[in-house]
Amino acid sequence: MDKSGTREARDILPSGVAPTKSEKGKAGSMTSRESEKPIVARKPGNAGGAKGPTRIRGDAGDRIPGHGTGTRFTTQLASLTLRAKRSKKYWFTSLMHLITEDSLKACFRDLAQDKAPGIDKVTMTEYEANLDENIRHLLARLEARTYRPKPVKRVYIPKPNGKKRPLGIPAVEDKVVQMACKKILEAIFEVDFLDISYGFRPKRGCHDALDDLDRTIMREKVNYVVDLDIEHFFDTVSHHWLLEGLRQRIDDTAFLGLIVRFLDAGAISEGKYQATTEGTPQGSVLSPILANIYLHFILDLWFELRIKKWLNGYARLIRYADDFVVCFEYESEAKGFVNALRKRLSKFGLKIAETKSRLIAFGRQPWGEARRLGKRLETFDFLGFTHYCDRNRAGGFKLGRQTARTRLNRALTGINEWLRWIRNRVRKEQWWPTLVAKLRGLYNYYGVSGNLRSLKNIRERTLWLAYRWINDRSQKRSYNWEQYRRWLKYHPLPEPRICHGYAVTRRMYS
Repeated sequence: MDKSGTREARDILPSGVAPTKSEKGKAGSMTSRESEKPIVARKPGNAGGAKGPTRIRGDAGDRIPGHGTGTRFTTQLASLTLRAKRSKKYWFTSLMHLITEDSLKACFRDLAQDKAPGIDKVTMTEYEANLDENIRHLLARLEARTYRPKPVKRVYIPKPNGKKRPLGIPAVEDKVVQMACKKILEAIFEVDFLDISYGFRPKRGCHDALDDLDRTIMREKVNYVVDLDIEHFFDTVSHHWLLEGLRQRIDDTAFLGLIVRFLDAGAISEGKYQATTEGTPQGSVLSPILANIYLHFILDLWFELRIKKWLNGYARLIRYADDFVVCFEYESEAKGFVNALRKRLSKFGLKIAETKSRLIAFGRQPWGEARRLGKRLETFDFLGFTHYCDRNRAGGFKLGRQTARTRLNRALTGINEWLRWIRNRVRKEQWWPTLVAKLRGLYNYYGVSGNLRSLKNIRERTLWLAYRWINDRSQKRSYNWEQYRRWLKYHPLPEPRICHGYAVTRRMYS
């Protein structure tokens, strides 16, 4: 772990009892046990001479020499980042003035244009038709503090296990304000996040986390893997503890109040209003950065600065949003971590999804022992891939990956449903390029070393599904198989290809 992470934790996780305030303003107390204190609750510069971490109070809008290029909002965001990076104790006291007419317009342009509208049924195109007036009216309400976000539209999408995942779709103007808040929070907290976190961060993605996992298992003394998932994480985030995390860097009450309004906006589900006393709705622009801030304090720092301090063997946590795996050298320490994590999460209203979490023997040494005994090690799923112990061409150990069965079925089901929907709406020549693009997207994500067989399976199944639905447009068959093959000769589907060569990465680090 780097030194900056250590200095950060000294400021965020002090010893002793720290007074705190609940959401309703009632005084409370926090126990002095380190496992129960994710963040400091004491206000910097408090009265009565109470000792606490010294914070540098400052105006976030001050310009920094050498950063005069680009748009004003971009320059101001760069200023936030530089100040946060310069001092782990810098405390931002003025942020709302960064939300201007120009910055809101820039945030609107950064939004995806094809997303579903919120409860007001206003689309991006309709909002853009009178953009200048809409933004001016929105900014006036923000400055007068009369802006109130609309409840999100609650929709449900099916999950592979048969259950449904709730999504919250905000209104367009709420997305604009959330995008502005997201950029400000990202500029401040990105320098504090640890390297073990990969989800929803700039210049980081799923394959960076997979690459880290590859290096860890291949290069380090890993004998056990704990595959963990937090049950209903986005629906059970504590608003109180989330705000305490934000207060470690921010003391602008107007800006924090704006975040609270988004958290308490509620949801409309099947025509009925539902209050939101906890959680951050998935589908919200602001939700990913808030989730990262929350887990940074209650999980990442706790593991790096508390758990690892008591371990004798190697350990590394790799997290992507609320999905994470932890690699250990010793089984006893892995079991101890699981028990400690269960208690840790319960203190903040979270719990482990027991059906999705388990401890397995995994790594070079367990693989060798299993081969001698004629056994096979268990596998685990992470970020859409099933990871297993494999043998390379020289007979040595390597980490194998293939598309997880649930993700493979989901991809093929999606293609099947889309083909059934599109086949009679437009001519085949019009929708075929979209099918090609869908396949290329799957290749770009799942095209990792050793996964070529799964990609070929996806292509073959897609060929068969397309043939089926082309011939199902009417009672008369459009093609026989030979005619279909001639069509494919001039309109081929892309061949599978490997886009991410982790074996090359291993050679680079060897």
